[in-house]
Amino acid sequence: MGRSFENRKASIFKTAAQKSKIYSKYGKQLYVAAKGGVPDPDLNPALRALIERAKRDQVPAHVIDKAIEKAAGVGGEDFVTARYEGYGPGGCSVIVDCLTDNNNRTISEVRACFTKTGSKLGATGCVSHLFDHLTVLSFQGLGEDQVLETLLEAGVDVDDVESGDDGRITVFAPPGEFYKAKTALLAASPELEFETQEITFLPQATIPLAPDDVPMFEKFINMLNDCEDVQDIFHNAALPE
Repeated sequence: MGRSFENRKASIFKTAAQKSKIYSKYGKQLYVAAKGGVPDPDLNPALRALIERAKRDQVPAHVIDKAIEKAAGVGGEDFVTARYEGYGPGGCSVIVDCLTDNNNRTISEVRACFTKTGSKLGATGCVSHLFDHLTVLSFQGLGEDQVLETLLEAGVDVDDVESGDDGRITVFAPPGEFYKAKTALLAASPELEFETQEITFLPQATIPLAPDDVPMFEKFINMLNDCEDVQDIFHNAALPE
């Protein structure tokens, strides 16, 4: 217990881009989820969960519908995932997740973000061991004991359950347990609303950035967000308050 999820989230959680970038990135993710399974959220749990996330982030319905309709057609893009790791300004660790139809373009753009900010792109696995790759579900309305019992009865491999002072419960589980855990919780409480429901990287510890490193760090993150293929950025930097 005691991952202090809210504190860690406040300082290091993945960085989001402006609305237009968010719409574009969700459009690509929805397309891949629908193309990789079936373009029907009732039959495709991954697509259904992504649609729910998109709606919470206020992605317009027409953006969601267009991506799914596109995936239902013949042909289309052939996107693959790509993950890059390295060291950002101030020595922080960074993981960059991408969806791309051109690996050469993507690695070139990501490398430029590192190079132009004095950062260093590393080999695969160089920093990911410093993060926990987890399913994270947070919500209110159920007690900690009830949540743990529900998940264990459903055969979910629970990693941790955290209870906040405001009554919020946060469940941590391996990435492969996302749908099983969510389904079990909804079966126990059909009206449950998830404040967080995703598979993410959480750092095991943070690295405080010196004030002088902050401007370059912000430039670095903004450059990555401007890359069309970048979907998520995870880091362990703690910015000065």
